[in-house]
Amino acid sequence: MGNVLYRNALAGPADVAAWVAEGPLRLGSHADALELSGALDDAECGDHAHWTFWCPEEFPDRIRISWEFLPLAEPGLAMLFFAASGHGGLDLFSPELAPRTGYYPQYHSGDIDALHVSYFRHKYRSERAFRTCNLRKSAGFDLVAQGADPLPPAEDAADFYRLETVKDGSRVAFAINGLQLFMWDDPSDKVLGGGRIGFRQMAPLRAAYRNLVVEEL
Repeated sequence: MGNVLYRNALAGPADVAAWVAEGPLRLGSHADALELSGALDDAECGDHAHWTFWCPEEFPDRIRISWEFLPLAEPGLAMLFFAASGHGGLDLFSPELAPRTGYYPQYHSGDIDALHVSYFRHKYRSERAFRTCNLRKSAGFDLVAQGADPLPPAEDAADFYRLETVKDGSRVAFAINGLQLFMWDDPSDKVLGGGRIGFRQMAPLRAAYRNLVVEEL
């Protein structure tokens, strides 16, 4: 295990008081974990009912990000953003960037660069019928890697699942409960480096999170 850069128990809303919410996020508690859900009805607000929640720390390249996740109520989608920054190396929270409100196109085709893995894709019927974990590189919304999603429906989830994302230069790997689901090596000349990390959900998903750790490789 490498040097721990950041550790957060995510035991409740007090543990994320310094985090940055973009979009209609609702904070709560589930036992000793942080419960996250949307504050708006997606049937009324559509794609504007979803949100992104950024950790306030900025991280270097070559890190391992791990956290525990438990779906509580479906449908919905959960993802992790990482290596996120503004175009041209600007900080993700630079006032020179366009405002973000949780609307997905602002993140995948706006003025930020990031990698994001969607690991609980149970929002639409087609996603639930054939479940995959998807890695995309943005800006550009490019699907660069894909693997099977072993996470069950919320009603069958017996306990928290341990998720792990490794960002090591051009290499990205993703695993759940120690099972590697994909590994991708970026062949481009625009490999993303360090940056911010953040959680994202699509309403009306309710999910619990705990034990976030970011460590050097």
